[in-house]
Amino acid sequence: MTAGNFSPILIKPSDASAWMSCIRRVWLDKHQPVAAELDGFNRLLSDLGLEHEAAMLAKLGDQYAVSKAVSLEHTQDLMQQGVPVIYQGRLLDEQQGLVGYPDFLIWHESGHYQPADAKLSLSENKKSIQIQLGIYRRLLANDLPAMVFLGNGRVAQLGDEIEPLVDEFITSMRALLDLPQPPAVRYSHSKCRICPHEAVCRPEFEAREDISLLYGVHGKAADHLAQAGIATISQLARESAESLPDVPHLKGSKRKHRAILQARSMLNGEVFQLDKAVLPQGTWVHFDIEDNPLTPNRERHVYLWGFLVPPYDRESFEYVWTNDEASDYSGWLSFLQKMDEYRAQYPALVLAHYSNHERATIGKYAERYGMGNHATVKWLLGADSPLFDMQNPVLDCLVLPLQGYGLKDICKHPGLVNFQWENEESGSQWSVVQFNRFRAETSLTEKQKLQAAILGYNRDDVIATRRLEVWLRELFS
Repeated sequence: MTAGNFSPILIKPSDASAWMSCIRRVWLDKHQPVAAELDGFNRLLSDLGLEHEAAMLAKLGDQYAVSKAVSLEHTQDLMQQGVPVIYQGRLLDEQQGLVGYPDFLIWHESGHYQPADAKLSLSENKKSIQIQLGIYRRLLANDLPAMVFLGNGRVAQLGDEIEPLVDEFITSMRALLDLPQPPAVRYSHSKCRICPHEAVCRPEFEAREDISLLYGVHGKAADHLAQAGIATISQLARESAESLPDVPHLKGSKRKHRAILQARSMLNGEVFQLDKAVLPQGTWVHFDIEDNPLTPNRERHVYLWGFLVPPYDRESFEYVWTNDEASDYSGWLSFLQKMDEYRAQYPALVLAHYSNHERATIGKYAERYGMGNHATVKWLLGADSPLFDMQNPVLDCLVLPLQGYGLKDICKHPGLVNFQWENEESGSQWSVVQFNRFRAETSLTEKQKLQAAILGYNRDDVIATRRLEVWLRELFS
């Protein structure tokens, strides 16, 4: 377990997140690290995490004497002195190959220290959190439970019940770090596209035409297909549904047929139509929301309910906006009022959106405010709902030359809808970052600029769904 001039590669609690995501990423992080700058959203999460840690530091400081550690040796000195709380302690066990930096070490009446971390998470059940706190317990070598100061103010404790998971992590990490080459893995579109090592791994996946590059083909399915002699996209494209074996995550003629067409689509860019979609008749109003998951209580706050009404030009964009979660209820009522207005104006209303997020959000708001029996809510969520998820006809009826079937994947593709957002950097996480900047901004002029940018992004989203509608009608006509 060495690197360079035989210097030991130590296992850190922070390795747990990468280990949970991809074992190849763990190896590359240790052997071929890259300097990856945090994007805006992850920087926001980091800042909020530091704020939460500072708040816990202040709270502990009101109750106990707190000393900040500056080195491994200083941490040991402070522990020998029995300092009530050690901030940013540093722990090392070279024999086990473990190193850790808990946010707090808190003296216990037993004479030992308990590790504690401040986490934005609302739950201590996340495996990465359990591993991190478990490593601290190993380094302290006592039986005291670790503590987690969660984002909702709750204090959780983690004890011996997490030991099997910690054992699994350490054993796996040691084996990984001893490998001379990075381990073989399968592609995951959701994980790989945000990984700092994508530029290293993706060319390898593409060079060997890895089947897991295909939308809807799970890595385990790709493993079993390779065992059956179907190891590349080209090989899969030549198969028939009848010839493919049943493998995990790829059973049944329908799923097999789609996987084969996905391979052919990826190779030649062809669009395959599985069925003819029936789009609802009526007056379409395109609908998209922007919500903030980073509220103090972690209840998502919809700060923007956006709509595109006939005649569907840029001036046809309408919206409901709220400045902060204190206005959440009034924003919800304004949304319901807007729905009543559209219902009266367009008797055959189709409220079109992409993915289930909008419908699910309406349901959560109705539950939040005890309005499940409200007439407009019952209409929106009932059997005669005007809501229409445009993702359904896409997934049910089409095979596209894409690795992801998100709205932007389809609309930005030059061979498909070919609609481009004005701000190339914009996206749902970008919007959250801008809104949190809006909340913190004190200059009215700057707040207006930030709001205008968010509104522009949402307007492009609903225009995109309109362009998708037009494209689908042409395709299925």
